[in-house]
Amino acid sequence: FFFFFFSKFHPDRHESTMPFQYPKTRRDDTVENYHGNEVKDPYRWLEDPDSPETQAWVKEQNAITQSVLSECKDREKFLERLKEVRNYVDMGVLSKQGDFYYYWKNSGLQNQSVLYQTDSNDSAKESRVFYDPNVLNKDGTTSVTSAAYSESGKKWAVSLSQAGSDWNTIRFKTIDSTIRSNCDGQSVGQDLEDKLEYVKFSSLEWCPDESGVFYCRYPKPSSMGDEVSGDSLKMGKEVDESKLQKVYYHKLGTPQSEDRLIYGVETEKDWLYSAEISEDQEYLILCINESCAKSNRFYYVKWNEEKEKTGIIVPHRLIDSFDAQYSFIDNEKTTFFIMTNKDATRNKLVKVDLNSPDQFVDVIPETKDVLQWVKPVNGNLFLVSYLKDVKTVLQLYNQEGKLIKDFDVPIGEISGCAARKKWKEFYFKFISFLSPGTIYHYDFATENMRVWYQTEVKGIDLNTMETEQIFYNSDDGTRIPMFVVRKKDMKRDGNNPLLLYGYGGFNISITPSFSVSRLLWVHHYDAVLAVANIRGGDEYGEDWHQGGIFERKQNVFDDFTSAARELHKLGYSSPKKTAIQGGSNGGLLVAACTNQNPELFGVAVAQVGVLDMLRFHKFTIGYAWTSDYGCSDNAKDFDYLIKYSPLHTVKTGKEFPSLLLMTADHDDRVVPLHSLKYIAEVQHKLGNEPYQNNPLIIRVEENAGHGRGKPMSKVLEEAADMYGFMAKQLNATWNE
Repeated sequence: FFFFFFSKFHPDRHESTMPFQYPKTRRDDTVENYHGNEVKDPYRWLEDPDSPETQAWVKEQNAITQSVLSECKDREKFLERLKEVRNYVDMGVLSKQGDFYYYWKNSGLQNQSVLYQTDSNDSAKESRVFYDPNVLNKDGTTSVTSAAYSESGKKWAVSLSQAGSDWNTIRFKTIDSTIRSNCDGQSVGQDLEDKLEYVKFSSLEWCPDESGVFYCRYPKPSSMGDEVSGDSLKMGKEVDESKLQKVYYHKLGTPQSEDRLIYGVETEKDWLYSAEISEDQEYLILCINESCAKSNRFYYVKWNEEKEKTGIIVPHRLIDSFDAQYSFIDNEKTTFFIMTNKDATRNKLVKVDLNSPDQFVDVIPETKDVLQWVKPVNGNLFLVSYLKDVKTVLQLYNQEGKLIKDFDVPIGEISGCAARKKWKEFYFKFISFLSPGTIYHYDFATENMRVWYQTEVKGIDLNTMETEQIFYNSDDGTRIPMFVVRKKDMKRDGNNPLLLYGYGGFNISITPSFSVSRLLWVHHYDAVLAVANIRGGDEYGEDWHQGGIFERKQNVFDDFTSAARELHKLGYSSPKKTAIQGGSNGGLLVAACTNQNPELFGVAVAQVGVLDMLRFHKFTIGYAWTSDYGCSDNAKDFDYLIKYSPLHTVKTGKEFPSLLLMTADHDDRVVPLHSLKYIAEVQHKLGNEPYQNNPLIIRVEENAGHGRGKPMSKVLEEAADMYGFMAKQLNATWNE
């Protein structure tokens, strides 16, 4: 195999000592001037995904990677164990819509979960398949992004993604209680012909009379020819900027070309919209973002006054700046309840009378814990979730802000909750590192909380493991929380394989979650899993987020490397036994920490990472990330971006840990070019060096995207590749 590629390698490689030989990557003379600084970009040509040269290069890289992965002897064992243990029934929360209840369910190894319909909330009652995305294509790469029921529960809309792309197509069906099965026996209801294309990052909301839906769409990408439809597999491979989103109303039974433009500002090409109908069906609420920052404008109209009109609406502008975040929760006539971080870095619930739009009154004031979400329920109550030291708290308040009930929930995360103002019940699903999922049902009439469904996992004894939360200090003295999952009888002698995971950005809290692959790692290798809740997330509110963005991004990397050092100091593991992993913004984290401290780690796995910090804003939705990163078009931002941008800070002199980059051809969120350019630079700088004995490889998945909606078969294969690679490179020993 390697002989086949010898002619393609650099002629000066030390072939007698180098264990890995990499494809020769062309370096051109592209140079870009940033505020008087000339920066070389020799792999600019890899930004074109349709180039035959790029495609041939990717195939060569994948061939090298597969040759390395094929030598990972535990990979197949890990995959078989994954299939065995992951083969459990996984249920979503129950939701009442019209005459029926609905829930998502995966029987175990189905590529996509299936939506079921049932007549009652008795889990023992027989259910019917309502919608099965697995029948849409044989490889299971068509996934459901979102779905919406009309208020009566008689109509349904679904947003579908192909091959993991952010581009969606919306389809419709009616729900007739007299129809129990269509001709193929697969589902309930009748499919409609309506089809909406070029939908991305869109809300999906039925209008009050159920004649159609509000949704958001973009113009067709300029790189896609007239022959390319919105659900073509070519969509998602382009790198065109996603600009000029607008809100539309689609009336069922009419072509998309006749959809009414509801709102959009031609001069504000970066604005992102969402449309929502209040539960009393009176108001259409528009929220407008200009980036990923927690700030938005808040507009509204009374829909009954607008529905017979044509053309764009003229909304009332309750909030007409991006000074804070304002999320609509509920209303009592003209009194709106809104969750906001205005003057409250950990969020609060306020109310405002639309007749006095300048007078906001606190209902649930800010506390020392982070207010995650608020849901109206049982007429005049609010179900409220807080995050306290990265653990979920669930409470019930009235509309005056009085605490009514404090629910006793285990330590972990609420991964799903179904509650509405008109319901006299609610459902939520609890998960943790060692709990695969318990669905609870609460009845307001009886004030009884019961287990509606308990997930059962076989083939692994979870009682042999435990979770602990420890706190450590970062370089600047900031106290950072971290979860550690391990076997109860594990010895802290520094010899245990360790997987350290982090994210650190975009207000995203990394809360306890259940993962079969992680637990098999702990079980079979006597290994440790650590999840560091570093700055940049929302674990402690907006101040925690602000501590890890812009010129303070280095804090995130320092928090992560400090986590590794703390685990080593406490005897959980050692540098050569440590693997780090992260995806998307976490991929940036892994690559930056690898560049800065390669000696701290034995393996680095960077998935779908943002790695070119000077050009990320030029592709698809990247411009929205400037709220966390800044932008190289600004001289001040360039000065700190160039200091940590992984593509531009690869150094020689120290051996890199075994490096595995993972990306996908339909990732139109963080486009693959980031990973392609970075691995080319790493191989160029270190691939020739006699001291670099660890592999430096990239895995490019076909017909997959950023991660969401990936079919189960691909999820398991990717996990087996990753854990098999880590085990071999860390010299971890498999134990039955």
